Amino acid sequence: MKQHRLAAAVALVSLVLAGCDSQTSVELKTPAQKASYGIGLNMGKSLAQEGMDDLDSKAVALGIEDAVGKKEQKLKDDELIEAFAALQKRSEERLTKMSEEASTAGKKFLEENGKKAGVVTTASGLQYEVIKKADGPQPKATDVVTVHYEGKLIDGKVFDSSVERGSPIDLPVSGVIPGWVEGLQLMHVGEKYKLYIPSELAYGAQSPSPAIPANSVLVFDLELLGIKDPAKAEQDAAK
Repeated sequence: MKQHRLAAAVALVSLVLAGCDSQTSVELKTPAQKASYGIGLNMGKSLAQEGMDDLDSKAVALGIEDAVGKKEQKLKDDELIEAFAALQKRSEERLTKMSEEASTAGKKFLEENGKKAGVVTTASGLQYEVIKKADGPQPKATDVVTVHYEGKLIDGKVFDSSVERGSPIDLPVSGVIPGWVEGLQLMHVGEKYKLYIPSELAYGAQSPSPAIPANSVLVFDLELLGIKDPAKAEQDAAK
C-alpha cells in the first residue's frame, strides 16, 4: 500500500469522524450526511482489508480537526513520514506472508484435488470437473460467450458471483484469465464445469482485489449458456 494511498484513505475516513465523540452524535439524514457515512464505511472496510484494523479513529478525528481549524499540528512532518513508512512496511510484510501462505496452500490443494475421481488435469495444470454434460457447440478463442459463474478461494470463500447478482455476463473468450480461456474452449453450450485454476493461470502474484490474495488458486463453478452471434456481439459492443 503506497503512502499517498494510505494518507488519502485516512483523510476520507476522517471526514465522518471529525468532531464526533460517539455514533449517537452523528445524523444520517441528508444526502451529504449519508454519502459521508458511505465514504467512511467503504474506506474503513478497505483499510481493514489492508491490515489497518487498529487505526485510531480519535487520532484521525484530531488530525482533521487541527487541519480544518488551522491549528498547529501536534506531530512534525518527519514524525508523520516515519509513521507512514512503518505502516507501509507492516502492510508489505503482511501481503508477502499472505502470498506465501496462498502459494503453499494452493499447491497442496491441487495435488490432492487432482487425485479425485472425475477431476481431469490438462497439460497446462488446469484442473476441471464436468458437472453437467451437454451436446451444444464449443466456443472458439475468437467467440463471445454468455456465462454464469461463481468464483471461490480454496477455503470456499466467494469473491465474485454472477449467480448471486442474478445476471449472466457476456465476455470474449480470449479476454479473460488463461484458465478460463482454456476451460471455456473445452466446454459445450449447456454444460457446467468446475474449474480449479492454478495461480499462474489466474492472477499470479498480481492480485486484482484484496479479496483474492496473490498466488491464489481459484475455483469456479462455470456454466456456458450460449455463444453469441458475431454480428450481434459487434452491435452490442458498439452500444
